[in-house]
Amino acid sequence: MTSIFFSSGIFLGWSLGANNMSNVFGTAVGTRMIRFRTAAVWCSAFVILGSVVSGGGASETLGRLGSINALAGAFMVALASAVTMFVMTKASYPASTSQTIVGSIVGWNLFSGSLIDYGALTRILSTWVFCPVLAALFSMLLYVLCRRLLRLTKPHMLTQDHLTRLGLLLAGIFGSYALGANNISTVMGVFVPISDFSPINLFGLVTLSAAQQLFFLGGLAIAVGVFTYSKKVIMTVGGGGIMKLSPVAAFIVVVSHSLVLTIFSSQGLSDAFVSLGLPAIPLVPVSSSQAIVGAVVGIGLLKGGRAIRWRTVGAICSSWAVTPVLAAGICFVSLFFLQNVFMQQTYRPERYRLTGAEAARLAPEVDTAGLDGLLGRTFANARDFKDRLDRVREYSEADLRRIMETARLCDASAATALQGAADAEGAARGAMP
Repeated sequence: MTSIFFSSGIFLGWSLGANNMSNVFGTAVGTRMIRFRTAAVWCSAFVILGSVVSGGGASETLGRLGSINALAGAFMVALASAVTMFVMTKASYPASTSQTIVGSIVGWNLFSGSLIDYGALTRILSTWVFCPVLAALFSMLLYVLCRRLLRLTKPHMLTQDHLTRLGLLLAGIFGSYALGANNISTVMGVFVPISDFSPINLFGLVTLSAAQQLFFLGGLAIAVGVFTYSKKVIMTVGGGGIMKLSPVAAFIVVVSHSLVLTIFSSQGLSDAFVSLGLPAIPLVPVSSSQAIVGAVVGIGLLKGGRAIRWRTVGAICSSWAVTPVLAAGICFVSLFFLQNVFMQQTYRPERYRLTGAEAARLAPEVDTAGLDGLLGRTFANARDFKDRLDRVREYSEADLRRIMETARLCDASAATALQGAADAEGAARGAMP
């Protein structure tokens, strides 16, 4: 049964490979500087490597957005995301798993009554704005620098052709690694908290954690998607769907895209910013499709914007708005059928109950005035408990998190047991003279 549930993550990985290879080698293949099969081999190898070595950097933010606590629920979240990706791929629009998985997680939160961490959601949504803008700025800067360098060195045509092909290959390898590192958490990350994998040691040299084993499986699925179904989307982005690209421009687009993905998945870079007294970089799974489109548009704007097919850009941007909404709807409806028709537990209920002793422990850090009316009451889910807290007063995000973490019960049975203990305690007090 476990392997069946994991199959949706495999399907999602296949969808990512089919859709997003265009973001790292699409421009090179579209300009016919690199053959498709060569690009597919290199892309597959380094996507798997990036997934296993650096795949955990962006998973924490997704975990805060929604901590899925049942295997059947994780299955449906990944399946809804994969179905949405497949639909967008069939329509030849470069969607992203970061968009579909966010929509699916929000759908699970709505179905299960869990809270949506709007702080985490805002950080993710903000990257959907900054990502293409940052990629456009990178591509414009690199294009100007590269053009000046070519004018100064004036390489022979054959030499320039050789260097361009090599640059496209290296840029694609860099992009493939960054894609695996940043986006694998959207493929298999929902399974990490609930998987029953154990760490394994390979020949006494390397130990793979449970998360790395899941990321390896996801990386293999991405590789299959690259080989089987990525050519069609390549012709939309890399083959001139937005604008025709020269080989040099194609190289710059892939490098710009890869820099953006690396920035938002590198724990070391974020720590370096903090050590310099700068704000930490949010580690979130960004949309590689948005990065590549932003980079292409950046070069087009630098050339005056006339070569850009704005109708295609508008259609792609519309698909970005539709994708998470579609994924949330598919996930919500599918969870209903999975739980009520197939009788699968899609979430473990988390009850909330605040006792007098717990309120006393919170008092030094949180203003507990007004909570007396909530003491001893059990709330069915996080949303109900938060709504009741909001009626008491407007708590800060940090204080609200402290109260809810203190009051959270593990499951319904724990809530029943504690309620029984509370009733017994109340009866004992009533019997006292």
